[in-house]
Amino acid sequence: MIKWFYPGMHIKRWFFLALLGVLVTVAGALMTVASVYPDVLKLPAVWYGPAAGGRSLWVPGAACMAGGVTLLVFGMCRVFRSVINAVMPGENNLVDIIYSRRYLEKGPRVVVIGGGTGIPVLLRGLKEYTGNLTAIVTVADDGGSSGRLRGDLGILPPGDVRNCLVALADREPLMEELLQYRFPTGELRGHNMGNLLLAALCGITGGFDRAVRNFSRVLAVRGQVLPATLADVKLCAVMEDGSVVRGESHIPACGKRIKRVFLDPGNCFPTEEALLAIREADAIIMGPGSLYTSILPNLLVQDIPEAIARSQAAKIYVCNVMTQPGETDGYTASDHLRALTDHAGQIVDYMVVNTESIPARLVGRYRREGAVPVEADLEAVREMGVISVTGKLVQQGEVVRHHPDRLARLLIRLISDDRRHPERVVFLNNYLRERQDRSSPNSAVPGSK
Repeated sequence: MIKWFYPGMHIKRWFFLALLGVLVTVAGALMTVASVYPDVLKLPAVWYGPAAGGRSLWVPGAACMAGGVTLLVFGMCRVFRSVINAVMPGENNLVDIIYSRRYLEKGPRVVVIGGGTGIPVLLRGLKEYTGNLTAIVTVADDGGSSGRLRGDLGILPPGDVRNCLVALADREPLMEELLQYRFPTGELRGHNMGNLLLAALCGITGGFDRAVRNFSRVLAVRGQVLPATLADVKLCAVMEDGSVVRGESHIPACGKRIKRVFLDPGNCFPTEEALLAIREADAIIMGPGSLYTSILPNLLVQDIPEAIARSQAAKIYVCNVMTQPGETDGYTASDHLRALTDHAGQIVDYMVVNTESIPARLVGRYRREGAVPVEADLEAVREMGVISVTGKLVQQGEVVRHHPDRLARLLIRLISDDRRHPERVVFLNNYLRERQDRSSPNSAVPGSK
């Protein structure tokens, strides 16, 4: 405790000012009591003036109390500010940060399942509405930096996990640039800095799951990121001509239509944390992302589809905006849903489908690459026993992707309307109203068909 009074702490003066405020307040209180009840403190009559009816110190006593409280509040505020400036320099909105974090702890428990670049987009939007997020991420990637580290070090591929950690992190922009930096030349060419840090943590902590947990603490992640399994699995695909393609990175490149995918070995099991998150979830969201190489690998892990089917959560599948060359060529929204249910069973209650038109310049560019907008055949979706939820969900830019906040708001409203969890409805409706002034007037409004 004595260290608080060391020179240079910038605390002593304000602490003693607050202490002086306490003393002045106590003195004022004694003067007031002596004025009203002179016999209580047995003070000499001259102190309170009997000629004035025992009330001569009422006004100065009240003034001392007011002044003492002012000194106390001012001194404690300056002590608090000195501590915060030393621990968190530059954080002028500390109250907003604390309020936001405490408020978000009351949000719904949401599990997001997938991988690739689609899930981070969704997580960036959802973390503004709830702090109870769990991302269950595929570990079947075998391409790029992740594939090289997997082959060289024998660790699980860190790329998809890293993207989700960065999306959920409370971070400075420079830190995000550092974690996403890819070396352009030399022996590290193609490697991602975040992947290397995760690989190093894996060696330090002795396990991939422990490395992810420690990395989450370093980044102050809102929620948690979990690998779907800790087994060293390889994604394989059976094509319509009967051939088998092994390796996630090779499947889209083979140029054949996919019949089904499976994991090798097939007897892989999820982590206990993943199953617990699914059991306790208020909503389970699958996608957006590559259907066969990002979403389905998670649902092929034993016990995960069964856990989702048993869950009382709202089960939501977010369909991609565009088809993916080599995976979902020519697929409509119902084709995406059919592939998912063929592999994992009837585990979808709602399907989110974009109905916003894509700019013609982007449609032409994507068509040259073999991709087209996904057709929203809502009647076919309804016939499969799934409620379709539509909205204008495209983010304007040079690439076609979901708008993080529009998609997150649509999903949060959908969860709040799901009456299986009425205790969450009041919180969500209040929070959505609070954010309404900051939201876009063209935001998507969910509606079922």
